[in-house]
Amino acid sequence: MISNKIGHRLDPYLYNLYKKFFGGRGNPNLFTLMGFFSTLLASFLTLKGFWILAGFSIILSGIFDLIDGAVARTLGKVTVFGGFLDSVLDRYSDLLLLLSLLIYYLKKGDPVLVILTSFVSIGTVLVSYARARAEAANVPCDIGLMERAERIILLSAGALFGWMELILWVLAILTHFTVIQRIHYVWKKLRSS
Repeated sequence: MISNKIGHRLDPYLYNLYKKFFGGRGNPNLFTLMGFFSTLLASFLTLKGFWILAGFSIILSGIFDLIDGAVARTLGKVTVFGGFLDSVLDRYSDLLLLLSLLIYYLKKGDPVLVILTSFVSIGTVLVSYARARAEAANVPCDIGLMERAERIILLSAGALFGWMELILWVLAILTHFTVIQRIHYVWKKLRSS
């Protein structure tokens, strides 16, 4: 949703930010890896209960996720492998962060939040999977309420403001709603063709 509204309009600003620090040279895949390692840090901080630091690490991973695409497009370094690597590491990042939450709630002995986090994990994977399967059927499918940008914003807000339980309920509902949106969208597109 946010990606559709903003699109690549942030690219010039993100590239200027990148250029100030790196002088206009570099490999976008490096930023993909930096985003992944920021998520690993966020996951570790979540396990330790350092919520505010985890929230900032989640935000940092999101910034790297934006920069890698902006740099690739601006420098003409968009590659099939780069897109593939970005997508795979995004899935790892999503699930490792949710796994850290699951372990945290497991240690606290809170079965409701363990089940809730598991349900969010299923929805998160299926949002991406539905898009990948749609695109494999030649149906571009980037519609839906709860794409990755929205999930990152919500999880970082949950960590920063102590709203994680509420955020997990929102994600549990809206990730699965997004999957249903995508199923319906693909069904309509394939039916009309």
